[in-house]
Amino acid sequence: MKTKAQTASIRHTGRATPYLFLAPYLLLFGTFVLLPALQGLWISLHDWDFLLPRRPWVGLRNYTTLFSPGSRDSGDFWQSMKATGLFTLFSVPPLVVVPLLVALLLNRQFPGRSFFRAVYFAPYVLGVAVVGLLWRFLLDPNIGLINHYLSATIPWTTALPWAWISLVGMTVWWTLGFNALIYLAGLQDIPRELYEAAKVDGATRSQQFLHVTLPGLKPVLLFVFTVTILNSANMFGQSFLVTQGAPGNETRTALMLIAETGLRDFRMGSAAAMSYVLALALLGVSALNFRLFRQEDS
Repeated sequence: MKTKAQTASIRHTGRATPYLFLAPYLLLFGTFVLLPALQGLWISLHDWDFLLPRRPWVGLRNYTTLFSPGSRDSGDFWQSMKATGLFTLFSVPPLVVVPLLVALLLNRQFPGRSFFRAVYFAPYVLGVAVVGLLWRFLLDPNIGLINHYLSATIPWTTALPWAWISLVGMTVWWTLGFNALIYLAGLQDIPRELYEAAKVDGATRSQQFLHVTLPGLKPVLLFVFTVTILNSANMFGQSFLVTQGAPGNETRTALMLIAETGLRDFRMGSAAAMSYVLALALLGVSALNFRLFRQEDS
């Protein structure tokens, strides 16, 4: 029979159990996310060159510079934000729609279904360096395989709109498998009874898709839409490896400019301020996205 002291000890341990399970995550989150974020905020308030002994406090000057027309960073920063917005605008629709069509196809019963699922997901396991070098070889205007087989001289990486077509095409090929996998999981969670009831009511396939599949996938669509926007807005490797920001700086995204400012020009304060402005912009887009989906639900 347990004594009062043993019972109190068990209750005390029970209260601590959820915090013990959360501790590893909180430790990693604090070490690798929260502390670097706070350090970045501190750096953004200084004229921070890590090669110099002194890093004077400049307050919000690194931020106000970005919003001052004609300043050193304003033009380049907003050009890179424009490039980021264009890539997001061009890439998100195909990255939301094409994986959904692939998932609908792969959700059916047919011979070799597992093989085709693996084929569509396989590119996603490749690193951005491998994908970038592969497509650089395929799209090179002079020695690329695509121009060779087309018997043409299309400037895939050196002129607009071909550079955007190249970046969006290779990104869709590379990442559609991940979104398709998320859609597949969502499709398998929709109860089959709903489709049977729709068939009994005489619903066609398109009506089943509109009134059963899409409502059942709404939480998955919100997740895919939000994650795809964030991933597209953080695009760096594709433009760095394939177009190198060409033509001019038209495809130089915000992350590419931030890396150049901080790691090539050694102006970490300005780079950190750019990072926070980009992060706030993405936070606003994500909040708007959640609000729109919530309004549709209501």
